Amino acid sequence: MFPGKRCAFIIILSAVSFLLSGCATMQPSRPEGTGFKKHEAASGPGGWWHARYGIKWAENTEPLWNVDLYLADKVVRPVLEKHRCGISLWRFHRRAAPDAAGHQFSFIFYSSPLKALEIFEDLHSNPDFKLLRSSGLLIRDTYDDTSTVSKPRPEDTSDRSWSPAIQKTWPYFIMGVSEMWLSLIHEHRAGMDGTNPARSLAENLAIYQQVDRKIIQSWRDEGRHALLHHLNALFGYEPLVVYEKKMMGF
Repeated sequence: MFPGKRCAFIIILSAVSFLLSGCATMQPSRPEGTGFKKHEAASGPGGWWHARYGIKWAENTEPLWNVDLYLADKVVRPVLEKHRCGISLWRFHRRAAPDAAGHQFSFIFYSSPLKALEIFEDLHSNPDFKLLRSSGLLIRDTYDDTSTVSKPRPEDTSDRSWSPAIQKTWPYFIMGVSEMWLSLIHEHRAGMDGTNPARSLAENLAIYQQVDRKIIQSWRDEGRHALLHHLNALFGYEPLVVYEKKMMGF
């Protein structure tokens, strides 16, 4: 049986660290249009679904991380709130590397195929998504085929190098991190809206750039205690192996 929906709010390293990850090199951007195709929804059990957004990345520049925040807050948030009851698990994935995918932001969730189709349609019809795509900053959007459930198990999107137990339980962990990151965006954004929340795309992106900096600063200044220390405490203050194969605790 698939585990029931849980409110996971364990606050830790993984998803927030994507704010600092990425490569300073580039992947040339090229307009690729939309990958949205309405498929018939498969019957039967649910599974994992991906909505992926390719973001323009100019040569010799840093990735436009603020576009990730714009997508999360303006595009995904309203759809997520509308469909929460039909989503068992969800998370964000952020990456930027000099390869075919380039700078890509993903919304990943577990639901029935029919619910996935509804979510994809709402994401694709979102006015802020359309504005971002028409601006040229969004060069690609792709959505899984809902006529086939290819990843039916909770562990099917986890790293195969992990132990089976970690693979099965990690989705709850990363959902909590994604929830926190999305809430941080909302908290900082709300404090900047003031009396004029209706802004142009350029003005909104400037706001999200400031929000991104505030979240990075929170990670740097408060992450050790608020995030890593309390995660370490949850696991009994036991040290762990980090990179150089040295034992360390937080």
